[in-house]
Amino acid sequence: MKAPRKVKLTFFLFAIGGAALFTALLIHQGASQVVSAVATAGWALAAMIAYHLFSPIFLDAVAWGLLFPSQYRLPLRKLFLMRWISEAVSGLVPSFAVGGDIVRARMATLAGVPRAVSAATVLVDMTLNLLAVAGYTFLGVVLLVSASGQTHFVIPTLLATAIGLAAGILFFFAQRLGMFRFIAVLVTRVARAPEWQSLVTSGENLDRTIHTIYRRRLALLASATASILAFVGCTGEVWIAMRALGLHPTILHALILHSLALAVRSAAFVVPAGLGVQEAGYLFVGKLLGIPGESALALAVMARARELILGIPGLITWQLIETRHHLRTPATPSAADLTVGNGKAV
Repeated sequence: MKAPRKVKLTFFLFAIGGAALFTALLIHQGASQVVSAVATAGWALAAMIAYHLFSPIFLDAVAWGLLFPSQYRLPLRKLFLMRWISEAVSGLVPSFAVGGDIVRARMATLAGVPRAVSAATVLVDMTLNLLAVAGYTFLGVVLLVSASGQTHFVIPTLLATAIGLAAGILFFFAQRLGMFRFIAVLVTRVARAPEWQSLVTSGENLDRTIHTIYRRRLALLASATASILAFVGCTGEVWIAMRALGLHPTILHALILHSLALAVRSAAFVVPAGLGVQEAGYLFVGKLLGIPGESALALAVMARARELILGIPGLITWQLIETRHHLRTPATPSAADLTVGNGKAV
C-alpha cells in the first residue's frame, strides 16, 4: 500500500473512531437531554460566534502580524481573514491540525509577501503557540486542583504538558540551529540530483529569515503576549455558554474547562477535528467541577456548533480565493508548446 493511501486510511479510521466515541457519549448522557439543553441556550450561540471572532481570531491575527518585518506587514483585515480560514482548515479538514498553518502561509505569499517571510512568521508563531498552550494547560491544572481537590489526574496531565513544552523548546532550538538548511542538504544528498540543489538555498534563506524574526525581541514578546491573551480570552466564550445553560459559572471554572479541554484535543491531534475526544474532555473536566454530564456535553456540542458555523464559510472563502488565484494565473506552457520543427526548443 502506498504511503498516501496509508495516510488517508489512517485519517479515515481515526475519524470513524472519533464519530463512534461522540455517538456513544451522546447516547450515554441522553441525546434528548443534551439537545434540550442546547436548545434552551438560544442567544448564546450567536454571542459565542461574535466573541470568538475577537478572541482568539482577532488576537491571533494581531500576534501573527507583529512577527512580520515592517516592509512586508499585511493589513490587519487580511491577517484576520487568513487566521479565520486557517482555523477553519485546521478544525474541519483532516490534516493533523497543521493544514491551516500551511494554508495561511500560502495565502500570505499570494498577498505579496516573500515565501520565506510567510513561512518563517508562521513557524515562529506556531512555536510561540506551542509554548503558550503548555503554560495555559499548566495554569488550568493548578486551578482545577485548587477548585476540586482532585489530584489523580495531575501526573498524566503534567506529563503531557511537559512533552508539549519540550516539543516547543526543541522546535525553537532546531530553528535557531538552521534545521531547514540541514533538511535540504539531507534531501539533496539522498536524491543525488543536481536540480534539488535549489532546496539548500531555499533552506538557508528560510533559516536567515527565522533568525531575523527571533532577533526582534520586543516584537517577539508582544506577539507572545497577544497569543497568551488569545488563549485566556477564550474563557469568555465558555463562560457565555455556561451561563446560557444556567450553570452559574465563574471565570475560573470557565478557564479550567477551556484550558484542559483544549489540552485533550491538542493531545489527540490525529483525530480529525478532535471529534469525540474534545467532548470526552468536557465531560471529564466538567465532572471534576461538579457539572452534570448532560450539561457538560451540551457545552461541548455548543462549541462544536460554533466551530461549524464559523468554519464552513471559512472553507468556502478559502476555495474562492484559490479559484480566483488559479483563474488569474497564466497557464504554464507544456513541453510540447515549447518545441517546434525538429523538436528544438524555441
